Amino acid sequence: MRIIVAGGAGFIGSAYVRYVLDHHPADEVIVLDLLTYAGNPANLTDLRDHPRLQFVHGDIANDELVDGLASRADVIVNFAAETHVDRSLLDASAFARTNMMGLVTLLNAARLRGKRLVQISTDEVYGDIEPGHFSVESDPLLPRSPYAAAKAGGELLCRSYVVSYGTDVVITRGCNVIGPRQYPEKLIPLFITNAMREQPLPIYGDGLQIRDWLYVDDTAAAIDLVLRRGRSGEVYNIGAGNHRANIDVVRALLRHLGKPEHLIVHVPDRPGHDRRYALDARKIKDELGWKPTRDFDQTLRETVDWYRQHPAWWQAIRDENSSFAEYYQSQYGWRLAEANAL
Repeated sequence: MRIIVAGGAGFIGSAYVRYVLDHHPADEVIVLDLLTYAGNPANLTDLRDHPRLQFVHGDIANDELVDGLASRADVIVNFAAETHVDRSLLDASAFARTNMMGLVTLLNAARLRGKRLVQISTDEVYGDIEPGHFSVESDPLLPRSPYAAAKAGGELLCRSYVVSYGTDVVITRGCNVIGPRQYPEKLIPLFITNAMREQPLPIYGDGLQIRDWLYVDDTAAAIDLVLRRGRSGEVYNIGAGNHRANIDVVRALLRHLGKPEHLIVHVPDRPGHDRRYALDARKIKDELGWKPTRDFDQTLRETVDWYRQHPAWWQAIRDENSSFAEYYQSQYGWRLAEANAL
């Protein structure tokens, strides 16, 4: 099988590339990535000379390029997306372009070439989930951020292609994913690298937002099962059952690093911040036999250890990119430097 992995230089995409090459010795991978801020070629450096991997630098919104690649491939897995909620609050247009219009190009290629497309979505499309409820795949989509809305819009486009054209599309909705090579603006890598530098860890509001946490390799395994065995037109939740409040995750992270809790600084909550996500993942477990291989403590420990052992990977990004501090300053008039004095 030859697989196009759109966004394959990103965090989850690069983990999926590794998974395929490690577990399917007859498969070939074509990575298509525009290498925007989160698409890091360093994520694939160790695979540069792999005989079953080809890298194509390009945009998923390029019709001619995508169609040409699709003519040579069997399936398309789409990780390409703008993903950070904070960025979507500052510039929603970029999210609409990539997460919806770019997806249209992939859908057209899949339709015209008769290929399967796996669309990687998120639990955030369900919106804020009340205590006691776990989202099932048939629940309504109620996104509350521009990022989640763009992802939900992408899902509706996928459904329209299934119904209107009979295109072979399957969707995954995943929980929070952590592990090696995650761009350090997301909570876990940002806080690990901040803590190692003795910098403050800015927690939104009271920090009691509930999230489910899954190791990136387990996510890759779930997506691969959906690609190979998922039913066309279906949606599959991917959740670990590792539900934790953000503040508890951060405290556990600090314990692993041996850093003090006074690094935690509470900042004003972001607009429309969902209080709780919680997925019911029985469908993928019962139908496809998937289950996570790591519990939460192992997931967090392996993640912390990777960033501790690979400072060159994240220091280059942190030193060249000041957007982490700039966001808080532009949104709230709050500077990281000020928190150092607290």
